[in-house]
Amino acid sequence: MQVVKPDRIDLSQKMNKPEILHLEDVQNNPDQRQIAINKVGIKGIRHPVTVSDFNNRSQHTIATFNMTVALPSHLKGTHMSRFVEILNRYEHALSIQSMAKMLHDVVSRLEAGTGEIEISFPYFIQKSAPVSGVKSLLDYEASLIAKIQGGQYRQIIKLLVPATSLCPCSKSISAYGAHNQRSHITVTARINNTLYLEELIQLIEKQASSELYGLLKRPDEKFITEHAYDNPKFVEDIVRDVAASLNKDRRIDAYIVECENFESIHNHSAYAQVTQGIL
Repeated sequence: MQVVKPDRIDLSQKMNKPEILHLEDVQNNPDQRQIAINKVGIKGIRHPVTVSDFNNRSQHTIATFNMTVALPSHLKGTHMSRFVEILNRYEHALSIQSMAKMLHDVVSRLEAGTGEIEISFPYFIQKSAPVSGVKSLLDYEASLIAKIQGGQYRQIIKLLVPATSLCPCSKSISAYGAHNQRSHITVTARINNTLYLEELIQLIEKQASSELYGLLKRPDEKFITEHAYDNPKFVEDIVRDVAASLNKDRRIDAYIVECENFESIHNHSAYAQVTQGIL
């Protein structure tokens, strides 16, 4: 019996010529519910970024991105992959200016009238202890937010600054000593011009009983303890003093000031907030 061998198949030709598929774009299908969506997009995507500081030096960090647009009522869905495509095109230094360009690309590519990008990252400042001068890094939680709505562009800075507060009541009623606590002072500010993170951090720290440092020697600890004792503040004092300082800066159009004191003699926090304008 004669065996017929099949012709040899050249797989390379098939691999080099992928089949062109006509796939349905489901996102562009009409939606019958006729309900518009305020925000749709991606959250929690991490990406390396470079942040420029007050002295024009570069700080490399990892940022978490939230990127959203508004979706009109007649469309079923948005194109999620386009957010990631745009994000990966921006490898240069991060700034309010570069965020504006990125956001305009997002709303243009997604064909949306409203969009928002929020970038959150740890930001480090090298600080010198008040007496010994020993240097160390202290980290802050920073966010940059860019919004386009109704054809208007808005830029927002958000900072969480840790500090020390000492209770005025405790100092007043005690024969010696006074209890203090760690404070988290958060400022969310809509700005109209360049405002460096260092500038806002220094403004906030000046309104606490004392600022914090990563490393202290004994003379530094003595100085900070006594400085806080001489500068007691309630949580209400801190938000009012920060707000008063923000009111003097013409680069700031609106803000929210929050302070949470993690009490050392209670199992709860003290909290206060001041709001000015619309973010």
